[in-house]
Amino acid sequence: MKLEINGEIYEVVIEKKKTTKNTYIRIKDNLNIHVTTNIFTSDRQIAKLLEKNYSSITKMIEKQKVKNSNNENFNYLGKNYEIVYSEYYDISFGENKVFMNKDIDIDKWYKKEAKTLFKEHLDSIYNSFSRSIPYPSLRIRKMTTRWGVCNTKLKTVTLNLELIKRNTKYLDYVIVHELSHLIHPNHSKSFWNLVEENCPNYKQIKKEMKEF
Repeated sequence: MKLEINGEIYEVVIEKKKTTKNTYIRIKDNLNIHVTTNIFTSDRQIAKLLEKNYSSITKMIEKQKVKNSNNENFNYLGKNYEIVYSEYYDISFGENKVFMNKDIDIDKWYKKEAKTLFKEHLDSIYNSFSRSIPYPSLRIRKMTTRWGVCNTKLKTVTLNLELIKRNTKYLDYVIVHELSHLIHPNHSKSFWNLVEENCPNYKQIKKEMKEF
């Protein structure tokens, strides 16, 4: 099945499951329209549902296009660089280009940079935090669904390595968010009030991060 939106043709991938009661529409990274539904839902019903949700699907596709654009090329501290491969086995930056060997382990390079940068920002925010909290140990790893995690029992903050690609205001917000969990291990109103104490524009930052 295919769907035409604003003159472009999009593939509709249908997955029918016995255990699925409702119908869900998602847009994948490749811009395919993914429909998950019950095995008894007919293709005709799906087509009508897609037509009914045409406007919402259009917005979802545009949002995914923005996400894809934000993740192209080489991103570092909020700037997007065109990759130019060279023989030099390191990474060096020009105005709008980054020069690197094609065999370099980019994630390893990112993690090396993040260890220093993330620690500096954690220390700075911890020292200016509005409440008295224990100093947490820092861990860094790639995560697909979360920007940060706070283990309140172990007093450990884990930050997503992907933050090294973004403007440091997002890193600072995530650190504030996780440190706030050392006071409120939930997402109550008191928790968000504490986040706002230490990051007054957190709502705008959260909104922007949905584009990643």
